[in-house]
Amino acid sequence: MSFSKPIVLSRHAQEKMIDRGASKEEVELAIRTGNPEPARKGRVIFRKNFSFNKKWRGKHYAVKQVVPFVSEEEDKFAVVTVFVYYF
Repeated sequence: MSFSKPIVLSRHAQEKMIDRGASKEEVELAIRTGNPEPARKGRVIFRKNFSFNKKWRGKHYAVKQVVPFVSEEEDKFAVVTVFVYYF
């Protein structure tokens, strides 16, 4: 897996990033430096924890985990969706 490929966000991924509180920079860092795991349909997810220490939707959380779902193509990483977990 070549981590230097460009990262392309689908419209759906961009919408979910806004809904779930992830930035483009966090998604890119998750892909470049996070822990890869196999996912369904031949995709890969990358998990990366970020120090958060803020409120999200009225509750305080110390950590935000950003999890992009990626389809690795020959010339790019295509981000299909993004999950975000707070704890």
